Amino acid sequence: MASVIHQFTKQMKDTGKLSLFAGGDGGGEQRRDFLYVRDLARLNMYFALIDAFAPKPGEARKQYRGMVNAESGVSRSFNYVARALMAVHGQAEIEYTPFSANLEGSYQHFTKVDLTGLRQLGCDL
Repeated sequence: MASVIHQFTKQMKDTGKLSLFAGGDGGGEQRRDFLYVRDLARLNMYFALIDAFAPKPGEARKQYRGMVNAESGVSRSFNYVARALMAVHGQAEIEYTPFSANLEGSYQHFTKVDLTGLRQLGCDL
């Protein structure tokens, strides 16, 4: 499964069209929480550098444990992504395709990450 950005860009370049799902809250209104690769790199650097600021001799080292979600915390529609890509690559026709029967009822129409764990570890990137 390739990223939505990659899939949409390939469709636009190959066919001049974008195929979005028609179901959910309306055509192309399925929503995802996207993360820009630069922000993921910044997040990794944040955790890599925590030990660079070690405590003074005799002070206890703070322990960081836990699992965190790494996304933006903002949900954007596929229509939004399509418009953003068109601003870069030029206009494309959008076609809204019905869900196949095997996807209906099992497809996530909305995702948005809870950043609470990340914030509790002191990261506000």
